[in-house]
Amino acid sequence: MKDGRCQDTDSLLHPQEAKLARHTARLAIFEAGALIREKFQSRGPLAVESKGAFDFVTEVDRSCEDLILNRIRKAFPDHTLMSEERPIENHSPSHVWIVDPLDGTTNFIHGFPMIAVSVALAVRGRIVMGWVFDPLRHELFEACRGHGASCNGRPLEVLRETPLEQALLATGFPFRAKELLEPYLRVFKEVFCEVSGIRRAGSAALDLAYVAAGRVQGFWEIGLKPWDVAAGALLIREVGGTVTDFWATESYLENGHIVAGSTSVHRFLLEKIEPLRGELKRRSGS
Repeated sequence: MKDGRCQDTDSLLHPQEAKLARHTARLAIFEAGALIREKFQSRGPLAVESKGAFDFVTEVDRSCEDLILNRIRKAFPDHTLMSEERPIENHSPSHVWIVDPLDGTTNFIHGFPMIAVSVALAVRGRIVMGWVFDPLRHELFEACRGHGASCNGRPLEVLRETPLEQALLATGFPFRAKELLEPYLRVFKEVFCEVSGIRRAGSAALDLAYVAAGRVQGFWEIGLKPWDVAAGALLIREVGGTVTDFWATESYLENGHIVAGSTSVHRFLLEKIEPLRGELKRRSGS
């Protein structure tokens, strides 16, 4: 991203609109990040609710979501808002903000320091701007379609091809679909035996940002949501990486099954996840 600016985002956004979007998103993200950092460091009592099996939300998720959505509504009252903890606010079908106010809620609850704020803007179905913010390390990963990606203003390098035996990968367990654990573990074993190591940190947004930054060389996970991956996927694409679903299509925002990495690592992962493809196909009846 040249000089930290988006110019025309492949003509999907007017330059002034892109400038306002960047200003609004950064302001909202930093405000939410400050609140997360304060609450994380204080380790005070938290109001925690269960949204479903093994899936939680805290008062901090909702407070951060309010901060971010209010900022966006004020700047762009006609844009649609899609966020993790609120019903979708449908306005303009062409401009959609995709927000995860606190990715890694379980980590946050337990004081495990891998959490993020993720915000993306889609225009006419394409993600054109994305931000992943680590409030504990104060790292802002930022991407603008066609203009590269950066971390705290420093351009990220184009992804390098790494020999598999030297590659460090990241993944996420299927905690929302534990019935898929057996085929997932078969894939895990196949991958693990051919790479340097695998990490499971519990924040898909940060995992994808780390792929873009070259800290890990690939990532795969089952059953994610658009707000988990929208910004991170753009980061990876802007440094020359590949992001698809398990069937090598671009439907990962719809089906939630994502594979990402450099060209060679992505190809390797697609080959290895065949047991998951087969099980997902069987369960869908197609």
